[in-house]
Amino acid sequence: MENNTNQNCYDSSQIQVLEGLEPVRKRPGMYIGSTDARGLHHLVYEVVDNSVGEAMAGFCDHIMLVIKADGSIEVSDNGRGIPVDNHPKVGKSSLEVALTMLHAGGKFGGNGYKVSGGLHGVGVSVVNALSKKLIATVRRDGHIHRMVFHRGEPECDIAIIGDTDETGTTIQFWPDNEIFETVEFNYDTLRVRMRELAFLNKGLRIIIEDERTKQKHDYHFEGGIVSFVKYLNKNKQPLHEEPIYFYAEKGTTTVEIAMQYSDSYSENIFTFANNIPTHEGGTHLMGFKSGLTRVINDYARRFNMLKEKDENLSGEDIREGLTAIISVKIAEPQFEGQTKTKLGNSEVRPLVDGVRGTELKAFLEENPAVAREIVGKCLVAQRAREAARKARELTRRQSVLERTTLPGKLADCSERDASLCEIFIVEGDSAGGSAKQGRDRRFQAVLPLRGKILNVEKTRQDKALANAEIRAMATAVGAGIGEDFDVSKLRYNRIICMTDADVDGSHIRILLLTFFYRYMRELIEGGHVYIAQPPLYKVTKNKVEKYLYSDEALEAYLNEIGREGATVQRFKGLGEMNPEQLWETTMNPENRTLLQVSLQNAIEAEEIFTILMGDAVEPRREFIEQNAKLVANLDI
Repeated sequence: MENNTNQNCYDSSQIQVLEGLEPVRKRPGMYIGSTDARGLHHLVYEVVDNSVGEAMAGFCDHIMLVIKADGSIEVSDNGRGIPVDNHPKVGKSSLEVALTMLHAGGKFGGNGYKVSGGLHGVGVSVVNALSKKLIATVRRDGHIHRMVFHRGEPECDIAIIGDTDETGTTIQFWPDNEIFETVEFNYDTLRVRMRELAFLNKGLRIIIEDERTKQKHDYHFEGGIVSFVKYLNKNKQPLHEEPIYFYAEKGTTTVEIAMQYSDSYSENIFTFANNIPTHEGGTHLMGFKSGLTRVINDYARRFNMLKEKDENLSGEDIREGLTAIISVKIAEPQFEGQTKTKLGNSEVRPLVDGVRGTELKAFLEENPAVAREIVGKCLVAQRAREAARKARELTRRQSVLERTTLPGKLADCSERDASLCEIFIVEGDSAGGSAKQGRDRRFQAVLPLRGKILNVEKTRQDKALANAEIRAMATAVGAGIGEDFDVSKLRYNRIICMTDADVDGSHIRILLLTFFYRYMRELIEGGHVYIAQPPLYKVTKNKVEKYLYSDEALEAYLNEIGREGATVQRFKGLGEMNPEQLWETTMNPENRTLLQVSLQNAIEAEEIFTILMGDAVEPRREFIEQNAKLVANLDI
């Protein structure tokens, strides 16, 4: 991003002061969302976002994130360094002000940054408040400055501990175990976000290292979001070799778009504002979609690929198989929506629409072979969409109560309040029989499936809806499918996948999750999808029975009670358990363990489903070798 003279003068006058840290420790959820693992990792993002802000302003090209052996986090950058001179209004060092007063950063109203990252701008002050200890080290003005804090309070005044000709900031913090439910950082969670930030900020190098496990990754992408799209499509077959890239700038707002079509059937558009994932979309996504739909239809009409009597291609037709990244950087972002991840700036929509319209039109005219390939795919998608619409109507007409129309043999529950109901999707008639007999008929329904369901990752929606098992699930769930999905019509609050604890059962479970992810993603996002955890073993000794759910648990229990006289029964499948056992171990809400399927990172989930269920064999083999345990107990 282009620098201006004001940005070079990053000093204490640009640090604005709003309020102290007392509210943060009293109500941490207001500032970081929660005090669980998600909130814990948010602390890291706030510190890293300060460094990324320096990179966006043009003063930093290297960030190092280390999970230390003692459980702390250390983030270092080669930016300008947080100002350390006395703040003109407060009479304390600007470093102390930035770390002890809310919103006291260069990104609030001053000229320190034209555009900055960070979700709420609360930054390191909130991290400091929620850490039992924090050490700030600043390399600036020829000296190394250091300051130590305990739970937000300074231990002593800022001190010079050495000389240096380098610049930058290092923050090391130990999260407060009095505040957080867990203080153990997950390397992969942090790694994925660091990779994302490196993609979104072309040329920025981010290195992440875990001293506990010796893992290390170095992320640096000169191609920026073009590299991002190539990465997302690396296990797909692109229709055109190079992604299409657009860039526009208006005032302090910049727009970057990279897009590439593949032969897949799903659409994957990821949007960002100031590096923040905008999961609910917003004005930049609306501008992208409207511009894309208009330009593709205009091209298809002009070159007679759409005849006069033909209907226009829908947005859904045009986006089939499209992978795109939309990244906007804006001085004053306005976030809306339930989770504040929807961009609301009205000026962004026409800017995105305009750049898409003008530059995409030029690209299509300059690359007629690629243009015909893209429009041809859209036309095939249009025909398939019409076939899928007819299939969905057929599914809707099939009343769940008319059980003869359900090949899956739904055994419904008597309760009609969906919030109290749950359905077990069970593998095979044998397990289905046990589940039907063992269930509580008042609120538990059972839908047995025959064999492995269709892999929807390799199938268009019209073909998928012609499959009897897919239709049975869609009809039983009741909320529709694809573009017709309506969560208010959901017939069961919990949808529980109950499969055998073996390789075949794992495969069926992944097929089911792929179906829900592709056609009913709102069910996963709403927390309605679960995985049952049937036991692997029953151990009997002196007439005492104990059910165990893993090999590790079995070994530990046998060591505890002594192996002599103990009888171990291994359950090869759900059908081997009688109804009482299945109820007691797997279906009874008072005893059972359920894994709730969540979607913490859509990009990572997209990659996993493409690898596991797509056409490319080699990436799948590598993934299974690296994640054998995960695949056996997949919890996306």
